[in-house]
Amino acid sequence: MPRWAFPASLPLPLVGSGSGPYDRAMTAPVDPAAEPVRAPVPPFDEATARQKALAAEAAWNSRDPRRVAGAYTVDSVWRNRDEFIVGRDEIVAFLTRKWERELDYVLRKDLWAYQGNRIAVRFQYEWHDASGQWFRSYGNENWEFDERGYMRRREASINDLRISADERRIFGPRAEGDTSGIPLQ
Repeated sequence: MPRWAFPASLPLPLVGSGSGPYDRAMTAPVDPAAEPVRAPVPPFDEATARQKALAAEAAWNSRDPRRVAGAYTVDSVWRNRDEFIVGRDEIVAFLTRKWERELDYVLRKDLWAYQGNRIAVRFQYEWHDASGQWFRSYGNENWEFDERGYMRRREASINDLRISADERRIFGPRAEGDTSGIPLQ
């Protein structure tokens, strides 16, 4: 197995099982089979994994919580920093709070690894708070997709670094056709 491969046996928590932080009911039942396929679908190769990462970047840069949430399964489970989130309604609420606090948010994602229905990305985003203090947030995400191309699991680890306005390097969405990576620092 390549050193970057994901173990095939990572279990998903059972939503509604009473077994942990993901144990919450959905408020808006949706028939997943009624939703359109979100291409590309697994299994991913390098091109389709990169396409998925860039599409996620573009959606998050829109700062539209409903647009972003539409890429996830109705019962998607997240860990974002120290917060556990279940389902699209909670994703929308989380992103609304996030972008009320993280002003002028702009993001770059870079494909790190992929296998089967899983993708790992590293990312950086810049934002400022209400006082005008700028930050660059560094992180890694592990994603797992269902067979229709919707993300059913997202785990994100993120660290924030205070920066001055003149240290910024991300000034808006990526230019069309730009697939460049992001630096370590």
